[in-house]
Amino acid sequence: MTTPTAPSEETTTMDDSATTVQQLIERSHALGADPRNTNYAGGNTSAKGTGTDPATGGEVELLWVKGSGGDLGTLTPAGLAVLRLDRVRALVDVYPGVDREDEMVAAFDYCLHGRGGAAPSIDTTMHALVDVAHVDHLHPDSGIALATAADGEALTAEVFGDRVVWVPWRRPGFQLGLDIRAIAAENPQAIGCVLGGHGITAWGATSQECQDRSLEIIRTAEDFIAKRTSQLGRHPFGEQLDGYAPLPEAERRAKAAALAPALRGLASTDRPQVGHFTDSDVVLDFLARAEHPRLTALGTSCPDHFLRTKVRPLVVDLPATASVQEVLDRLPALHEAYREEYAAYYARHATADSPAMRGADPLVVLVPGVGMFSYGKDKQTARVAGEFYVNAVNVMRGAEAISTYAPIDEAEKFRIEYWALEEAKLQRMPKPKPLATRIALVTGAASGIGRAIAQRLAAEGACVVVADLDAAKAADAAAEIGSSDVAIGVAADVSDAAAVAAAVDAAVLAFGGLDLVVNNAGLSISASLLETTEQQWDLLHDVMAKGSFLVSQATARVLIAQGMGGDLVYISSKNSVFAGPSNIAYSATKADQAHQVRLLAAELGEFGIRVNGINPDGVVRGSGIFAGGWGAQRAKTYGVPEEELGKFYAQRTLLKREVLPEHVADAVFALTGGELTRTTGLHVPVDSGVAAAFLR
Repeated sequence: MTTPTAPSEETTTMDDSATTVQQLIERSHALGADPRNTNYAGGNTSAKGTGTDPATGGEVELLWVKGSGGDLGTLTPAGLAVLRLDRVRALVDVYPGVDREDEMVAAFDYCLHGRGGAAPSIDTTMHALVDVAHVDHLHPDSGIALATAADGEALTAEVFGDRVVWVPWRRPGFQLGLDIRAIAAENPQAIGCVLGGHGITAWGATSQECQDRSLEIIRTAEDFIAKRTSQLGRHPFGEQLDGYAPLPEAERRAKAAALAPALRGLASTDRPQVGHFTDSDVVLDFLARAEHPRLTALGTSCPDHFLRTKVRPLVVDLPATASVQEVLDRLPALHEAYREEYAAYYARHATADSPAMRGADPLVVLVPGVGMFSYGKDKQTARVAGEFYVNAVNVMRGAEAISTYAPIDEAEKFRIEYWALEEAKLQRMPKPKPLATRIALVTGAASGIGRAIAQRLAAEGACVVVADLDAAKAADAAAEIGSSDVAIGVAADVSDAAAVAAAVDAAVLAFGGLDLVVNNAGLSISASLLETTEQQWDLLHDVMAKGSFLVSQATARVLIAQGMGGDLVYISSKNSVFAGPSNIAYSATKADQAHQVRLLAAELGEFGIRVNGINPDGVVRGSGIFAGGWGAQRAKTYGVPEEELGKFYAQRTLLKREVLPEHVADAVFALTGGELTRTTGLHVPVDSGVAAAFLR
């Protein structure tokens, strides 16, 4: 019998490091799963342990810390930066001082272990220099409320005694790491600290102890704020203003949908933005209270907040009872004033080496009685901006309950917003896809050509609204594309004006507006003149001729209100110009659609809206229309087996190639992807060459 050998030192070290990483990931997920603990992509966690130096085979002390830009709730080992602890700590000896602390970020590259994993964040020093194995840095609303209270230092002592220490505001970086190291060393009894204007940091000898201490700080602060709030005898945000109470849900969402296009257009003055709408109780209550003008003017405090929301929101200074038109009339002046103030803010603090102003439009717009509109380069960024402003409202409520809200001053906010390191991070972002920031509505998109178009537009960077008569199928098709940050499904009977209006409202509430509309919904009935019934004629014209008209009319209102131009694309047919047998109703309605393209191109050009059409040949494979009986009817007309209909269509073309849904989607992208910006009123054949359908 063979006696088992003891594991080698290298194997033991590798096992120890794997355990350390696993515990760090589990702690990160536990903390990041609860929004009370930290905001999306905010904060970082770390662990220290030992690993093997691949060059020497010897043991080396390592630091695993959440890398730049990651999210605790979804963190994976690949999202950790891995550094040699001795090298990071040795940087103290070459630190040139706070005026040059940004230079130390580049030095982290010389401290990486192996390939180093994710890019180290600006907070790496905070984790490395504290002489405890596990460190959490978080942005809980309750902790930031203490951190932004006017007498936050005294309140921290009142709440925690000497168990949690106050650290005065300092911009994240190398010096803050030195400050926290010194405070932790001077206060061995402390489990963590409150960082003025910023958040909290906790530490522990084990991963579980660190997590428990983080939660102790957060929950203790929550309980203190809740107790003070109950004793306050008034609402932290003051009395409710007359006329500012939240509108009933149906009314406020209708008002939001009516305002959304104009708001998005204003927010996209400098660069196109995607939008997000929030009408949570937190936001509506805040906007109904007397103190909201004062507090919004003070702006947010935590760097994670204002980097995503700008230092202040744009606030509509009208009551909830104001009409849609009154708000629309007021918006241009408010927007102009906001831009002027932002430009003045930049001028007050910019230096010769500051990055250029990135844009003066608001990222958050607050409308009393209605809710909050937030904006970003994509839906996720816009949604997260809104979530961060909700965090900011929670912070302000807590600070006003226990003291007075006193965020860091404007100059400090500017130093972070226009930080050279932040600018470098932005410059490293990948080039956007061709349809980034564009919002597309595709009708009949749960199957066939429409589904292929929706998938292609999303793949090219667009947010997509999958509209279909069958709501469940629309939802399934959208889910196949991606999360609700990429695609949503909506029900849409295009022959019903009210249903079309509801689908368009859903689109603008989901993504802020519209840019690209594809009229694709359709059906087919193959019958001769004498066999075609009045009911069949009406059905085809209701869905395709009337339906395209209703969709174009409703979406053109949005496009015009935005003032950003846009694209209308009609999926017509070669049958709009080709005279085939037993096809009177279908071909006539396709000819109607084809002329709508010309008419609307002429009418909407002054608004920068381009209108084009695509004329496919019969698309058999993947087509819901052909599978629903049309294929059998056309096969009978041409005297071929239904399963060979695609081949039959291909053989009568010049290229002898079958047309698939993806080929029509390619044409939609070609028209809308940015290369044909001066093209409107065009019909593009996608028929492999049907000479009888050549455009004349």
